[in-house]
Amino acid sequence: MVWLRRTTHYLFIVVVAVNSTLLTINAGDYIFYSDWAWTSFVVFSISQSTMLVVGAIYYMLFTGVPGTATYYATIMTIYTWVAKGAWFALGYPYDFVVTLVWIPSAMLLDLTYWATRRNKHAAIIIGGTLVGLSLPIFNMINLLLVRDPLEMAFKYPRPTLPPYMTPIEPQVGKFYNSPVALGSGAGAVLSVPIAALGAKLNTWTYRWMA
Repeated sequence: MVWLRRTTHYLFIVVVAVNSTLLTINAGDYIFYSDWAWTSFVVFSISQSTMLVVGAIYYMLFTGVPGTATYYATIMTIYTWVAKGAWFALGYPYDFVVTLVWIPSAMLLDLTYWATRRNKHAAIIIGGTLVGLSLPIFNMINLLLVRDPLEMAFKYPRPTLPPYMTPIEPQVGKFYNSPVALGSGAGAVLSVPIAALGAKLNTWTYRWMA
């Protein structure tokens, strides 16, 4: 049954990584990042933090090797860059999809696991908190580097975009003043239980395949 258990593990890893990429493409392109900027950045940060941490900690605890979370984030990044190339082939600008900065946050998770001598609970609590705190910060820097996002939103509308999500002027500052702070705070709180879920999924898979 070892082969079946390992196959299940790797299948879960691939599914989560692919879903992370799809989540980025559907919610993380320039429309989400700019037209809906400050009112959506918190939701976007939470979704990406939790999606990263659940797969990364599952994969890391499965191998037991610090550095695996960074490898997982690298897979997500490569998938998204491939998707960017597909949009580019269809005639869209190459920064149509904004590739998320997952890797530094995953490195913090790996560092926590390594520094605590492979302590699973420390990885869940400390590592999950660090991922939730850091990812919005890294991605706001990433957002500031996007070239004329609002102009691009009107020039290159997404073909799958429903009519009620047509580009609008961003309502900056009317909902709250600091999307990075709110995203980091909410992400830090929610990433911990999601990290625990990823660790528990690892245990459940072993029991199921035993």
